[in-house]
Amino acid sequence: MPFLKKPSALNIRKLILYEDNHLLAINKPAGLLVQKDITGDTSLLEFAKAYLKEKYHKPGNVYLGLVHRLDRVTSGIVVLARTSKAASRLSAALKERRIEKYYLALVHGIPMEEGKAEDLLRWDEKAKRALVSSSGKLAVLEWKTLKSWGSKSLLLIKPSTGRKHQIRAQLAVRGYPIVGDFKYGSRQRIAAGRGILLHAWRLFLPHPTKKEIIFLEAPLPGHWPRKFFPTAGEFTTKKFAFPKNLG
Repeated sequence: MPFLKKPSALNIRKLILYEDNHLLAINKPAGLLVQKDITGDTSLLEFAKAYLKEKYHKPGNVYLGLVHRLDRVTSGIVVLARTSKAASRLSAALKERRIEKYYLALVHGIPMEEGKAEDLLRWDEKAKRALVSSSGKLAVLEWKTLKSWGSKSLLLIKPSTGRKHQIRAQLAVRGYPIVGDFKYGSRQRIAAGRGILLHAWRLFLPHPTKKEIIFLEAPLPGHWPRKFFPTAGEFTTKKFAFPKNLG
């Protein structure tokens, strides 16, 4: 699915990456809310609850815990907890940085081969954007430049913190706005204005009840330029690896 054209039209079964009694992981399309807001558009959480209710013939309300979020314009992995125990353990793992998230971003410009960004970010509620400010909270990410073509580059990004709009703001302030992100300086329209080229690509997390690490990967959506699609096995060598911190 390239992006969600109509918030009411979604076949969530095609987007499921992982499912068991404790977890449900979904490849969210750009344009879809994770959680309902003032727009009233149907959210991923609502679609997922309806799917579980129908599949397992559940009476009454279906429990789903939201462990983390993605911006509406961002695509990729969203993990939901199917039990309160799973939600609690995954929230603790997130705070302890035992969940590792990797994003792909197509940006304007040619950054250096690799780098680390550390900024103090403050959320501006009126402008609905993150700003670098001395009164902000620490935001940290690392990036590696995977490939460049013309005036654009594909970055692999590993955030160490989870500030709102962190990746978008930290790249933009360095002169590398994400393609399609008008809020942070791009002037190229993507996915009919409903998406940007930022994708939650890979995720490692400790299973909440088993002593094992779950690896998830979400295929890139169809609205990404084909020349920037990773080929099989590409970007999996040590050259593109970040240090692991999973316990």
